[in-house]
Amino acid sequence: MARTAADEHRAVARVFTDRVRGTDPEAWDNPAPCEGWAARDVVRHLVEWFPAFLKAGAGVELPTGPSVDEDPVAAWATHRDGVQALLDDPATADERLSNPHIGEIPLDQAVDRFYTADVFMHTWDLARATGQEEHLDPAKCAQLLDGMLPLDEVLRASGQYGPRVEVPESADVQTRLLAFIGRRP
Repeated sequence: MARTAADEHRAVARVFTDRVRGTDPEAWDNPAPCEGWAARDVVRHLVEWFPAFLKAGAGVELPTGPSVDEDPVAAWATHRDGVQALLDDPATADERLSNPHIGEIPLDQAVDRFYTADVFMHTWDLARATGQEEHLDPAKCAQLLDGMLPLDEVLRASGQYGPRVEVPESADVQTRLLAFIGRRP
């Protein structure tokens, strides 16, 4: 049986949460692999862009917690729990998200495609910035990479991804995914 968007978010957010909780308080200002970002900015990105996306596209408001500068662990936990509650709510199955760039799609699919995938990829960024376990699920890496490769030009034009980094074809799937999105693994 295929995993639901709620199941997928729960699994991906669990790993990201482990990295958030595992971050030494002194490491929140360490440089992250995203140019100009520190470790706390990885969390900031996730807790700030997605609520605006949901509100604009579906009229959904997520609960807000403390600022990432004040308490990145609590900011992430509040945000994560809000997204999970949204996905666990049976009424979400009937909700739709509308966006001029993607059209209208079921809300749970929008969360999975745009947000949960972002959390997954940023797990590596936070791990790298804070000296934690960097291994990502290879099946999820392959799924994302297969879905993104045909959209290379569109993704680059969005400004959300850095220039593709060249790696050998023989590189493992995590390395190929990270290089595709502009990281230097």
